[in-house]
Amino acid sequence: MADIQSIKNRFGIIGNSPALNHALDIAAQVANTDLSVLINGESGVGKEVISQIIHSLSARKHNPFIAVNCGAIPEGTIDSELFGHEKGSFTGAVDSRKGYFETVNGGTIFLDEIGEMPLGTQARLLRVLETGEYIRVGSSKVQKTDVRVIAATNKDLLDFTQIGKFREDLYYRLNTVPIRIPALRDRKEDIPLLFRKFAADFADRYKGAPIQLNEEAKTELANYSWPGNVRELKNMAEQISVLAKEKTVTAKDLQAFLPDHSQNRLPVLVSGKGAVSQQEFANEREILYKLFFDMKKDVTELKKILFDMLQNPNGARHIPVYNDNLISEIPSAPPVTSYSQQPSQPVIINQNGSGNIDHHEDVEESLSIMDKEKELIIKALKKHKGKRKDASADLGISERTLYRKLKEYDIEE
Repeated sequence: MADIQSIKNRFGIIGNSPALNHALDIAAQVANTDLSVLINGESGVGKEVISQIIHSLSARKHNPFIAVNCGAIPEGTIDSELFGHEKGSFTGAVDSRKGYFETVNGGTIFLDEIGEMPLGTQARLLRVLETGEYIRVGSSKVQKTDVRVIAATNKDLLDFTQIGKFREDLYYRLNTVPIRIPALRDRKEDIPLLFRKFAADFADRYKGAPIQLNEEAKTELANYSWPGNVRELKNMAEQISVLAKEKTVTAKDLQAFLPDHSQNRLPVLVSGKGAVSQQEFANEREILYKLFFDMKKDVTELKKILFDMLQNPNGARHIPVYNDNLISEIPSAPPVTSYSQQPSQPVIINQNGSGNIDHHEDVEESLSIMDKEKELIIKALKKHKGKRKDASADLGISERTLYRKLKEYDIEE
């Protein structure tokens, strides 16, 4: 079995994270077998590199290796790509064609984004894994192949099996040896090393001196969540190498390159059909706007119901209202038709002693998102007695974002 450090040197892997070393160790141990491997990890962590390591250390290393992105091939052509087709089997099939399982016979196929594979293709793949047999599209002739399959995904395939998007039998067949690649935020000690390597590479490419980070900038870099993982870090290193005015980058300089969504975890809005994805909103202020807008609509509806009750006191009945340990009664209005087609305007109601309505006036409520956001931050700080870490967790934002907003709104802790 190859030494972990020699594998890192050979494939240019930077880092000493225990989780990364464990993944490399499993890859080295399983390489010289024909077991199926399922690599799990977020986008950008380097799953394809692990598949290349397994192939290069195996007895198949002199035979073909091909990487196939299952999510990039249209559903109507993926069977043809993988298993081949016969002439005339579908529109546009002017000639017979070999599929990857035929051309890579004796080698290794890396199936990236396996969770995007259609269910029909999953059934064909399962047959290849279990018997080594496949049939070209439009043919009835069974063919044999000797191909090792390494799959990768950034999805939870076990969850996919529960909702019918992935075959359970295929999942357990692929998951013979699972390898999990840690996200970059889980190996913070490796971030400065990777940045320095990328900065040196870009300095050579652009014929200049490599940029360097001071200690505060290194801390800032490590605290960012890196949703794009190593790929995002490399892109940012290139940006800074080209655009930084000074070769020594400070934390303040670095903030100009870091997106402000590093730890955005705001409340999830729920509709009648389930939770609304955060990706439907561009930023946290849009989510807050939606939240307060819905709250305003609810308050307006309550005011309308109360207004109707006061207009029709004779038709009211009493219903109990529970408030802690007290029970009081308020009049309820007769059935009210939907207000969805009426303009929703908040009103203030003044009554004289006789119970009749004296007058009402429209009131324009403030819709300032900044005011509402500031109010929530102040409430959170009071609730947690000025502890920013607890307040930021309660608000669903990062502590760094909370600190920036304290400065932005001039809030004293």
